[in-house]
Amino acid sequence: MADLTWLPRESGEKNHHLWGDEHFSTEAPGVIFEKHPILDPQGNPVDGLYSAWIILNNPRQYNSYTTEMVKGVIAGFQRASADSSVVAAVFTAAGDKAFCTGGNTREYAEYYAGRPNEYGLYMDLFNAMVDSILGCKKPTICRVNGMRVAGGQEIGMACDLTISSDLAVFGQAGPRHGSAPDGGSTDFLPWMLPLELAMWNCVSCELWSAYKMKHLGLISRCIPVLRQADEWLRNPAVVTDTWLEDGEIIYGEFKTGDEARAARKLVKSISTDFSLLDAELGKILWTFTNLFPGCLIKSVEGIRLKKKFFWDQSKVINRHWLAANMNTEAFLGFNAFNTKKITGSGVIDFIEYRRRQAAGQAFDAEFMAAVLASPKGS
Repeated sequence: MADLTWLPRESGEKNHHLWGDEHFSTEAPGVIFEKHPILDPQGNPVDGLYSAWIILNNPRQYNSYTTEMVKGVIAGFQRASADSSVVAAVFTAAGDKAFCTGGNTREYAEYYAGRPNEYGLYMDLFNAMVDSILGCKKPTICRVNGMRVAGGQEIGMACDLTISSDLAVFGQAGPRHGSAPDGGSTDFLPWMLPLELAMWNCVSCELWSAYKMKHLGLISRCIPVLRQADEWLRNPAVVTDTWLEDGEIIYGEFKTGDEARAARKLVKSISTDFSLLDAELGKILWTFTNLFPGCLIKSVEGIRLKKKFFWDQSKVINRHWLAANMNTEAFLGFNAFNTKKITGSGVIDFIEYRRRQAAGQAFDAEFMAAVLASPKGS
């Protein structure tokens, strides 16, 4: 073999991270970045190999992301992408109630509403957050620990795989609260669902169970997290095995009436246990660990390209519309939701809104006052 030892070579390892730790914080609201050792099937840590955990930490507000948290997510996925010891990135959140309910409604209502230019700059950050997930050079797994709704649903769908608590609910909120699901749902869902199901999911603001999501192929795993003694209980609020007389199957729909109330009471009486969920997550991570890393990410990105294609086509023009909308319907929708404890209603009077619009009335202060609920007792 030829001797090449005489060639000048630089020693050491380059740091390819764009940021230090300034965008991470263990204080809520914030984003936590952690590296967890990869575990072998016997539960032993593998020396020098990790999963990177990007953790939304705002549980008091259902892990809704603030502007600073968006920066933390971008930094987290960039760090995971550039760290050669990381096998895969895990996107999750604090607590057991929510993965993420989207943008922080208080920040939207009290700062961005009525400031379209500022919201446009915020949307540049949001788009960069989705780009950071779709561009991560490691497989990305969304570990859903509770509600994944609105923008939370969209950033979750940007991930390659989803593994979910069976107590989680999924859905959009846009058209009911003054926006449109243009942070990814209108791009991703037509690839994932038949067109009419994608349409209904986007516009209805209907919440779907984790079982329904799994049944439709929108998530990879749906795992029980209620443990009573040595028994794992499936989500008691969801129908998983009922057939109607005409042969139509009901799978993953929510129970109603007394059954629903009894189910909610039972869930509140049992503590959640994510050990079974994390054991399944560990199996996925172990599978990834035992694959050629270059071949793995090329395969992953070959699938991602289909989602990314439509995301890239529309993200900029959607940014401009979402910004402009902060002066009109978003102003109303976010303020109605933000003041629901004062007024008793989280939505506007849609009937009055449509009547005034049909009459050609100007969208002015009088118009807005007429459709927003008044404070209780006034």
